[in-house]
Amino acid sequence: MHKKQWILSAAVLLIAGCADNTSKPHAEHIKAAEEASAKFYTSLNALFKGDAAPMKEVWSHADDVSYMGPGGGFQVGWDQVSTTWDEQAALKLGGKIEPQDTRVTVGNDLAFVQCYEKGDNKDAAGQDVKVSIRATNVFRKENGQWKMIAHHTDLLPFLENQSLSATK
Repeated sequence: MHKKQWILSAAVLLIAGCADNTSKPHAEHIKAAEEASAKFYTSLNALFKGDAAPMKEVWSHADDVSYMGPGGGFQVGWDQVSTTWDEQAALKLGGKIEPQDTRVTVGNDLAFVQCYEKGDNKDAAGQDVKVSIRATNVFRKENGQWKMIAHHTDLLPFLENQSLSATK
């Protein structure tokens, strides 16, 4: 084999070995990410009743967290995200949202959970509104616990006019 062919073959094998991410994550990592996601949705439903404390518990308080929720805007950093949770709790939207058709992807320190959020809330006039939106949730392992670092959903028209800290 010529020197150039050998170097090219070695490079291809090295890249293939690094890129081979076909091994399945351990079941306990998937279960831990699923549990973190379940805590998020329990916290979200508490938020609809006016309690932001559980939501603040499931989130990382780091400067790199982000939130692009159903009311619009793009909040970055714990201060902005936390303020948005307080504002949403004050709306007392009621109802309940459940994740459906959940897909979990887990790495060493990051987990992605994609799903449909389905259920109902109340609009500003107190009328029941059906909710069916797509969501992507990102969790990072911090001090051995999965903490949410990003939440991104479709928009909900009945929330776009609400007074949320929508940084555009």
